[in-house]
Amino acid sequence: MKKSYSILMSLLLISASLFAQETEKKSQGHVDDNKFRQLKDVLATPNSQRTASGAPGHEYTQQKVDYVMDIKIDEANNKLYGDETITYHNRSKDHLEYLWVQLDQNMRASDSQTPLAESKGASGFQTPAQFVKDNLGKKKDFGFKIEAVKYEDGRDLSHTINKTMMRINLTNPLVPGAKFTFKIKWNYLINDINVDGGRSGIETFPDGNVNYTIAQFFPRLCVYDNVEGWQNMQFWGRSEFALEFGDYDVKITVPADHILDATGELQNEKDVLTKEQRKRLEKARTSYKDPVFIVTQAEAEKNEKKRTTNTKTWHFKAKNVRDYAFASSRKYIWDAMAVKINGKTVMAVSLYPKEGNPLWEEHSTRVVANTLEEYSKLTFDYPYPKAISVHSERQGMEYPMICFNYGRPEADGTYSERVKRGMIGVITHEVGHNFFPMIVNSDERQWTWMDEGINSFVETLAELDYDPNFNTGNLPKDIVRYMSLGHENLSPIMSQGDYVKNFGPNAYTKPAAGLYLLRQTIMGPELFDFAFRTYSKRWMFKHPTPADFFRSMEDASGMDLDWFWRGWFYTTDYCDIGIKEVKPIYLTDKPNERTKKLQEQYPGYFARLGKLIFLTTNKADQNSTDLDNYINELPADKKSSIKSLPKYMYQVEFEKPGGLVMPIIVELTYADGTKKREKFPAEIWRKDDNQVFRVFSSDKEIKSFMVDPDLETADIDSSNNSWPKNTESKFDSFKNKAKN
Repeated sequence: MKKSYSILMSLLLISASLFAQETEKKSQGHVDDNKFRQLKDVLATPNSQRTASGAPGHEYTQQKVDYVMDIKIDEANNKLYGDETITYHNRSKDHLEYLWVQLDQNMRASDSQTPLAESKGASGFQTPAQFVKDNLGKKKDFGFKIEAVKYEDGRDLSHTINKTMMRINLTNPLVPGAKFTFKIKWNYLINDINVDGGRSGIETFPDGNVNYTIAQFFPRLCVYDNVEGWQNMQFWGRSEFALEFGDYDVKITVPADHILDATGELQNEKDVLTKEQRKRLEKARTSYKDPVFIVTQAEAEKNEKKRTTNTKTWHFKAKNVRDYAFASSRKYIWDAMAVKINGKTVMAVSLYPKEGNPLWEEHSTRVVANTLEEYSKLTFDYPYPKAISVHSERQGMEYPMICFNYGRPEADGTYSERVKRGMIGVITHEVGHNFFPMIVNSDERQWTWMDEGINSFVETLAELDYDPNFNTGNLPKDIVRYMSLGHENLSPIMSQGDYVKNFGPNAYTKPAAGLYLLRQTIMGPELFDFAFRTYSKRWMFKHPTPADFFRSMEDASGMDLDWFWRGWFYTTDYCDIGIKEVKPIYLTDKPNERTKKLQEQYPGYFARLGKLIFLTTNKADQNSTDLDNYINELPADKKSSIKSLPKYMYQVEFEKPGGLVMPIIVELTYADGTKKREKFPAEIWRKDDNQVFRVFSSDKEIKSFMVDPDLETADIDSSNNSWPKNTESKFDSFKNKAKN
């Protein structure tokens, strides 16, 4: 029979505390470097626009920008011509002396600073084509050619261009509540993505046909808010975009034999689609099981063999979007299906040349549909009428309602499992960006992880729903190698995107793996999902900051997670938790030498405690007579509530060589081969950042202990995770299992 062992452990802790009082105090002052200290020193002070709960405040405001555009593609010269009317609504309480406009195409202009900002030595070897391009090729005349900037009435409007930014100089400040309308006319040479690079542009096929995937094609207003003021950081090519929501009315003129789709709803179906195409599209709008072809492969192959000099103008309108993009080609196969989102029908659409088949017709639209369904479950109902996946050989880029994706089979139509999963992954990821940041509209120029990392996390869950065996690459085990790098090769996640080292792991994988760990291991799906949905709904069509995300997750879950945000997001610390020592322990009536010394030093204290029992690691001293006598003297009702004395007790000392605090997940393996798991919260480290102890009691002999058996915590060194010490690391074991 036994009594609760918490009393025994309390005695040991009291003894240790008394003993510690005899040690000499340090003379220097103490700096609070506790891993569980609050984030108040790094998060912005809450205010009436952004509350301490993480929700928008009662005085939250944001600007609105509306665009009316006429766009024309000159296929013969691969140039884009545009004319836009911009209406800027000042909903802030500030008087604006000027407006800032983004000119992203200037990143590749002949006078761009972007190539000069890269360290570039002589390469040991190059292909002739690369050498010619880098050293002998003439620079192409890329970049925006601003033809005119005018007031609404046609007068010239003063403006200043600074590389990828243009300042609109206002004669009088734009007062709160007022709006300002002006016009910009421009053109630019469209880049070939396979030759010139770029996030959008053209892909030229051997027969001369072109696939236009067009974005960042128009001068766009910068964000103005109470966090950054004007977000007018220069565009160096990597960190993406901060944009305002607004309404778009866009007319796009392209060759008459092109198929085109874009952000927004098509206004003139009868003008641009044949009667048969309209009939098929109507059928697709009620097809919830399989995609319907609006343009078949046979029709696309026939279409790509002819050319016309005639043009068509496609007219779209979009409400409450933060950006605009379109795709156009005579090579497109077009299929679509309906998706039911909480009673509302949304269209999943794909456009792709024959070079994408059979892979694209088998998976693309179905992956779009699955993504919309899964993201909607985890966040909010998808609010737009459609989501389009467009195939382009080397792209993976997102815009409202439309994205450009890679994943191409071999010329004979065969493809590897890797190519298939790569395509499924990129479509899921890019369609998912409709939610982050196209709706939950974070500042991508400043905080890349808020769109790429959060989106990669939700992408992981959507991919596992599409295929439970999908290798997402975003689990905690997938970030171990990166987190094992030297600190000179690492940056905290909370770094501005242009200054991040190892951009992919830092901005995508580490935040995604951290949120997966938070959901599965620290919070649990129920608490996490409610909090994550709360954040997502709070910041739909608004501009959240990291503080808004961190605070919302804590506010809606009732969990203090400052230790997690601080360690995972603000540092480059790593997780390494291991087992330092395991000792079998026994009950005894004999005090050890240390306890004897304490009894001599504090006789009054121990006299008040009365009879004691002790723990020992020496089996020869095992004796529980005093405990047995105590239990036997108890009244019958109390004696019946006491469990039997366990046959085995073990004291495990856990160590933490790594800087991150994490829960301790420990698997016990018994002599009969059965297993049991116990998990201790990260707070177990709050009083000692180096070592902690736990006592495990059992009626069965425990043969081994293992920390983090399923690689849940991104532990970088598993050589210390098992007792008795396992010569094969968990990671090696995982790799061996994967090979089999």
